[in-house]
Amino acid sequence: PALLEALHVPVESQMAVFSKTSLQGMIIQPSNPRVLYFNDSVAVGWVRGGFIELAAQNPGQGIAFYVLLQRPDEHITRRQDCVKCHKSSALLLRSVTSAPSGVPSDDTDTNVDGRTPFSGLWGGWFVTGKVVPAGHSGNAVFEKAERHRIELAPDPKTSLTPSSDIVALMVFAHQVRMMNLLANPDNVNELVDSLLFADAAPFPGKVAGESGFTENFTVGGPKDSKGRSLRDLDLERHLVRYPCSYMIYSDAFDALPAPIKQAVYKRMWGILSGEVTGPLYAHLSREARRAVVEILRDTRSGLPDYFQQAIR
Repeated sequence: PALLEALHVPVESQMAVFSKTSLQGMIIQPSNPRVLYFNDSVAVGWVRGGFIELAAQNPGQGIAFYVLLQRPDEHITRRQDCVKCHKSSALLLRSVTSAPSGVPSDDTDTNVDGRTPFSGLWGGWFVTGKVVPAGHSGNAVFEKAERHRIELAPDPKTSLTPSSDIVALMVFAHQVRMMNLLANPDNVNELVDSLLFADAAPFPGKVAGESGFTENFTVGGPKDSKGRSLRDLDLERHLVRYPCSYMIYSDAFDALPAPIKQAVYKRMWGILSGEVTGPLYAHLSREARRAVVEILRDTRSGLPDYFQQAIR
């Protein structure tokens, strides 16, 4: 808790994974899950009996990994061997079919993000909330051909809250991809598509969290003159109300090399202005595109002058 407070990471962001899919897999299991917490630039992981892991986005330098052992006078130290699994220093978010012990089945191990259909998400994870559509792969282990349901129980020995919040999970799925793309911005079109949620998978129905994450998340961003924010969540069929990522305010975005940032803005304007069309952008109505541009004009410094033009 002290580390989370020092890093301004909300405890309400807690997510719990029970599959053995990390460096500390030997001690992770459904009765002793690894819990994760995050803000816009840092993810913190901990499992009872183990050490604290951190992944931080260093602007202009990519993602770095650190550990903090739980003993007196310990310091946060850089861990270089994490890149053996995290190729190109990328964050990994995985969905697996897990045995009751937490051991994953190799043939079901997939990386997921905001593009992944709901049915493919959260294998090996706990998922909690007031409203959680059926059909996700969480809260379950498999033994032989039988499916066993497992519910996350409040246990202060293994977690700080009883939640693995559905809204935190969905936001994190988007953010992991954004952090990776900002760390390695080689593909401008893919980066912009993620910024504008162009290829995001729709929700199968309404979702609602229970931990307070939603309320904590939505108050954190700048608002335009009409009180709108890129952190306003939709949670009916889409993650956000205004289809542009809050990560555009991040230090990592600010640290993009000038030519790449200029190319990102140019591509964004092409889509938001209506000049660039196609099936991928069909969900971006004129009203939604106009709202995003108006919010950016009021809240994002350094916009190119052409963002002041009219929207088609």
